[in-house]
Amino acid sequence: MRIVQLGPYPPPYGGVQVNLVAIREHLRRNGIPSEVINLTRHRKPDADGVYYPDSAVATALLLLRPGRRILHLHLGGSVPLRLLALSLFCCWRPGSRAVLTFHSGGYPSSSEGRAAKPGSFRGFVFRQFDCIIAVNQELIDVFRRYGVPKERIRLIPPHAVDVAAMDTVLPEPLAGFYQSHHPVLASVGLLEPEYDLPIQIEVLARIRQSFPDAGLVIIGSGALEQELRVRIAATPYAEHILLAGDVPHSSTLRAISAANVFLRTTLYDGDAVSVRESLVLGTPVIATDNGMRPEGVRLVPVSDVAALERAILAVVSLGGQPVRDLGNSATGNLDAVLQLYQELDRELQ
Repeated sequence: MRIVQLGPYPPPYGGVQVNLVAIREHLRRNGIPSEVINLTRHRKPDADGVYYPDSAVATALLLLRPGRRILHLHLGGSVPLRLLALSLFCCWRPGSRAVLTFHSGGYPSSSEGRAAKPGSFRGFVFRQFDCIIAVNQELIDVFRRYGVPKERIRLIPPHAVDVAAMDTVLPEPLAGFYQSHHPVLASVGLLEPEYDLPIQIEVLARIRQSFPDAGLVIIGSGALEQELRVRIAATPYAEHILLAGDVPHSSTLRAISAANVFLRTTLYDGDAVSVRESLVLGTPVIATDNGMRPEGVRLVPVSDVAALERAILAVVSLGGQPVRDLGNSATGNLDAVLQLYQELDRELQ
């Protein structure tokens, strides 16, 4: 059995990338060959079974190589026409089975999700997959409205964290920043508008009135990086904000673990892997209420800086007592994906 996963491969690191890599490493630990076809604009030389095709034709040629029995496509956000076309190519490839994981837990509330119906082209495409993995019940309901039979949908939440993969020490400049600041607020995600990062920069000024040594670490990259750097530089407390850029996942886990509070402020969000990672690692989480946060997260309204301030002060004043979610540190979700692969592979015998 040879598995090919198609989706974003790090860097940069995000929830989809983390889940894809976790599946790949779990397969390798079980002696199963696993390759990845990167679908993003971030490209590197092909190496170690990870391919970076530069066109649709190059992607198709990789998929047509012999021996590819399970094709697992990872999607998040919207589903443009080019990805629908790729989905059909995977589903219609002879001699293989096609799996889709749709990672965007917020999709049901989007215009596309609300318009789901069997007669749509998206509905036609989704029904071609041999199995669809949904990360929450709301997505299951959407795919049912697209006409996907319930027996072809599996509920498998994303794997949260492999604690053993965490660095033992923080690299620089994170180490120095953490040493000189307390409390440390940490945020991990793409530097994009939907993550409402300006509110984190704004709230730090308020937190420093009560805790003068407070600092904010933002890990990730994206289209807003330069704009955020300009915004940070314009504040009188710029030296107390570290825009760290992309950081290896093992170091990111250590940064989350060492933080006093983890922030997930969003305008639009799904079931964020970084939130589950923080819970597993015992770091208190404050997140925008999107209706699907795990138990143990302190919720705040969208773009409410006063509520965010109150929540941070409450957590820090309590000493940041964590609510651990250790169940997600095991490999149960990865085992469920592996079992699905094995079931589909037997159908090809």
